[in-house]
Amino acid sequence: MAHAGGPLPDLRNDLDIVIPTIRNLEFLEMWRPFFEKYHMIIIQDGDPTRKVQVPEGFDYDIYTRTDIEKALGDKAWCISYKDSACRCFGYAVSRKKYIYTIDDDCFVAEKPNGEDINALEQHIKNLLTPSTPFFFNTLYDPYTPGSDFVRGYPFSMREGVPTAVSHGESTKH
Repeated sequence: MAHAGGPLPDLRNDLDIVIPTIRNLEFLEMWRPFFEKYHMIIIQDGDPTRKVQVPEGFDYDIYTRTDIEKALGDKAWCISYKDSACRCFGYAVSRKKYIYTIDDDCFVAEKPNGEDINALEQHIKNLLTPSTPFFFNTLYDPYTPGSDFVRGYPFSMREGVPTAVSHGESTKH
């Protein structure tokens, strides 16, 4: 579980990227350096007869409302229309250990020096690093190489617990 810095393991067989969409997916070009080795599950909301355009070179499956209705039958109502709730179907069809989800209008963030931020890599690091139960250290990550726990943190809890969710946040875009 613990990620002690250094290169990340290759998770291409363990991670799906789920994208709910009503648009063509040109935005994936900016994410290509980070996403191209992973499989994507695209959930098309809206008109199921419309063909969503995906840039060439990506590994993906597209599902529509028709697929949701076929799979869920009279329970298809539980995935609402015309919002990003259709991503839940992507979670259901994925068979991978990890799922990264992103909206179709998210752009790659940049560091102050203009360098692109690989948000996917950061989430993978978060998921592979233990979490501290019942306590959050606001000063630093105690699992970072060379760091230690703050004074008073119980020894019995220093092994940590598996991290289940790494949740990002939106920037100005």
